[in-house]
Amino acid sequence: MKRRVLVAGCGYVGAEVAARLAARGQEVFGLRRAGAGPDGVTMVHADLTSPASLAQLPEGITHLVYAAAASGFGESAYEAAYVDGVRNVLAAVGARGGALERVVFTSSTSVYAQSDGESVDEGSLTAPSSFAGEAMLRGEALVLGGPWTGVVLRLGGIYGPGRTRLLDEVRSRSVALTDGPPIYTNRIHRDDCAGAIVHLLELLAPDGIYNGVDAASAPRNEVLAWLAERLGVGPLESGGVESLPARTLRSNKRVSGERLRRSGYTLGYPTWREGYGGMMG
Repeated sequence: MKRRVLVAGCGYVGAEVAARLAARGQEVFGLRRAGAGPDGVTMVHADLTSPASLAQLPEGITHLVYAAAASGFGESAYEAAYVDGVRNVLAAVGARGGALERVVFTSSTSVYAQSDGESVDEGSLTAPSSFAGEAMLRGEALVLGGPWTGVVLRLGGIYGPGRTRLLDEVRSRSVALTDGPPIYTNRIHRDDCAGAIVHLLELLAPDGIYNGVDAASAPRNEVLAWLAERLGVGPLESGGVESLPARTLRSNKRVSGERLRRSGYTLGYPTWREGYGGMMG
């Protein structure tokens, strides 16, 4: 039986998910406020924060991918995107006669409390110190608490086509190394985000929670130094950690993605070296 899949949040990651599902012969609907979608995907222009606009959703949705992004970095924006939006679209799908079999929700590794370089897996403590992680945990609970099969993918820092901020900062030498203990970072290429979501949407008996990161948590200095060498800009300057954003310091952990790989997903970009290397040509 052909699935009727709704990709709520058909943006940077969601559009790639929708395109892949359509190429596999699924009936795919992409939800976003405005704009065209991938070939083979029927677009629905609606607002996840507006229940009235969601009345136009198609009937009989069987699978939901929730890959929305907040409209800004603020508490109200995160609450709207990851709590209200989830609740609204689940209710709207049900009101349109959808009998959801599976829901895949893209969350974040920011739900983990650790920030001192600790190793983290799906069983580690979740006690976020920011509104962002708190909102995502509430969204996770909505997805995991329903009568469908709920799956949460906690993503690390997403990079890929069109997201060249770090490369641009290294090229311009506007970013510096930091003195002191290493500050670990966790990344995943956009294409592996999409590939993992498709995999979890189709996996026979998934676990509830997976970390979406590549196989190489790495000190921030190591990543920057490697990029500087590859880009030929010379050694970067060093400075203190006080200039780093609070979000960078909170993300100082080594997140394991082993559960996702054991489930049968093969990373297209096993580490950030392959990912950024491909972006540099």
